[in-house]
Amino acid sequence: MTKLKLTLACGAYDRTRALIEGGVQPEGIELNFLPLGPGEIFWRMLNNREFDASEMSLSTYTILRSQGDERFIALPVFPSRVFRHGCIYVNSAAGVQRPQDLKGKRLGVGDYQMTAAVWVRGLLQHEYEVSPEEVRWVVAAPVCAGIDLPAQVRISPIESGQSLERMLEAGEIDALASVVMPRALFADKPVVRRLFPNYREVETDYYRRTHIFPIMHTLVLKRELFEREPWVAISLYKAFVQAKDLNYKKMYDTNTLSVSLPWLVDEIESSRRIFGPEIWDYSIEGSRPTLEALVQYLDEQGLSRRRMKTEELFAPNISPEFVRYLRGTGEA
Repeated sequence: MTKLKLTLACGAYDRTRALIEGGVQPEGIELNFLPLGPGEIFWRMLNNREFDASEMSLSTYTILRSQGDERFIALPVFPSRVFRHGCIYVNSAAGVQRPQDLKGKRLGVGDYQMTAAVWVRGLLQHEYEVSPEEVRWVVAAPVCAGIDLPAQVRISPIESGQSLERMLEAGEIDALASVVMPRALFADKPVVRRLFPNYREVETDYYRRTHIFPIMHTLVLKRELFEREPWVAISLYKAFVQAKDLNYKKMYDTNTLSVSLPWLVDEIESSRRIFGPEIWDYSIEGSRPTLEALVQYLDEQGLSRRRMKTEELFAPNISPEFVRYLRGTGEA
C-alpha cells in the first residue's frame, strides 16, 4: 500500500527522538520530520504554510481560532510544557521581594501574546492578585494585528538596539519574564535574581493545588489535509504518544543513562509521585485544568476575540472517549 508523504516540523526533543530516528513510524505515513527550532517553525508555518503539520504556539493558535482563522486544527499533543514561576527574574535593586511588589513596576516580555507571558500574567493575577493592568509592560515585539487589548493595559516597546536582558541588568526595567535565563544570573555578584528562588517548591505546590502543568506548544495539521484525510490525525497522535512512552522506557535503562543526570531514575520517580504515571500527558481530559486555564487567561487578558471551548481546539476524532479507548487497548 502506498503511504502518504507528509512533512512535519517539530523540535528535536527526547520525546520526539524516536520519530526523528525512525524508531516509531506513523501508520500509513511516510514521514519527513524536520527538527527545527520553534521560532522558525512558527514563522514559516504561519506565514508560508510550508509544512503539512507542525509544532505551534498554543496561545497563537487559540487566538487565531478565536478570530475565525481556520487554517489549522490541533491534536492534543503538547511538545513543550514548562512551569513559569522560575522564569521571572528581577533586578536585585528594584525592591521586588514578592510578586505583589510588581504592582507599578516595569516588567519585560519578548511578546505580550506569547504563551509564556500569558501564563505569567495568569499566575500573577490568580495566585498573587497582581492584575495585568497594575504592571507596566515593556515588550520587544509589537502586539499582533487583530488583538484589541483593554485600554487600561500599559505597554511600551523597547528602543531599536536595546535588549530586555541588558535593560534588566541596568535597572531600566525592574523584572523580566523570559524563556531564556539571563546571563547576569550567573555573575559573581549578580544584579539579577529569580523572583522565586525556591521555584521548584513553589511550582510543585502550584501543581498539587491546581493540576496545572503549563502547556506552551501543541501540534497542528493543515485544515484541508485533515478534512481530506482525517485518519492522519489519529496516526500522528498515536505515533507521538508511542515516541514519548518509548523515551521514558529508555530513561529507565540503568545500564547506560540516556540523560546526563546521575540520579535520573530517582528524578522520574519523584515526578511520578507528583504527577502520577502520565507525567507528560497527551490528552484533553488529562490536561483539562491546564487547557481551561489558558483559554480563560486569553479571554481575561483581552487576547482572544471570544472564549474558546477546549474541545473545539482539537481534531474531533481524537476525543476524550477515543483516547480512553486507545489507552484501554494499550495503543496510546
